[in-house]
Amino acid sequence: MLKLARKLWAETMSSGPSAGPFGGRAGTASVPRGMRVYAVGDIHGRLDLLDQMLGQIARDADQAPNLLKYLVFLGDYVDRGPDSRLVIERLACGLPPVFGAVFLRGNHEDTMLGFLTDLGVAPGWLTYGGDATLESYGIPAPDPDAPPEHLLQAQAMLNSMLPPHHRAFLTGLRNHLTIGDYHFVHAGIRPGIPLDRQDDKDRLWIRDAFLTSRADHGKIVVHGHTISAEPELLPNRIGIDTGAYATNRLTALVLEGTERRFLCTI
Repeated sequence: MLKLARKLWAETMSSGPSAGPFGGRAGTASVPRGMRVYAVGDIHGRLDLLDQMLGQIARDADQAPNLLKYLVFLGDYVDRGPDSRLVIERLACGLPPVFGAVFLRGNHEDTMLGFLTDLGVAPGWLTYGGDATLESYGIPAPDPDAPPEHLLQAQAMLNSMLPPHHRAFLTGLRNHLTIGDYHFVHAGIRPGIPLDRQDDKDRLWIRDAFLTSRADHGKIVVHGHTISAEPELLPNRIGIDTGAYATNRLTALVLEGTERRFLCTI
């Protein structure tokens, strides 16, 4: 089994950005034979929903004991919800050992890391959910427009209280992943640029230019970042950020062969 896992993983990681049919033939897109992939959308500090989803995934995976199973998390684990610290702890240390797991970087993790060294990102981060992350680590969150000395104090406290394995988890996040005919990324990609030459800022932040594009990207792009009431299933992309922190609806995309289906917490 281990040799097969290594073989399949090597095949998926070596696929070039132009490999695999889709566009008008999106139904033929696939992941390698013998593999099931669970891609999980934006969690945003909701440990309760993450645990519910992991339970659903475990029960689903039990129905296919002979398949290799991979978890792909699309980023935005922190901010907004109440349990950012515990979400990182679960992802870093508490996943079922039968799954391979890949963790992508979201713009919120990128900004949180930026705050550790750059107070310039503090107002934006605190406005868009960083206050909840600080509080999950037991740090009183200053107002976004607080005096610099208050921001500096919060920065120093987070640097002091962030466990080394949490820092290692955050700094070790990947910006993209390709498996078979699917390309996984947090926000999206810049249309017209090869997938292996994308700018990381676009991978973390892009919206309109990607969301409105009907171009063939060479792979079907699986992403989060932009909230929709239901998963968005288009010929060139699949969006699975269903606003879990506010809606209680955390979504996962399940890929096996050419099959695509969804799991959801409600």
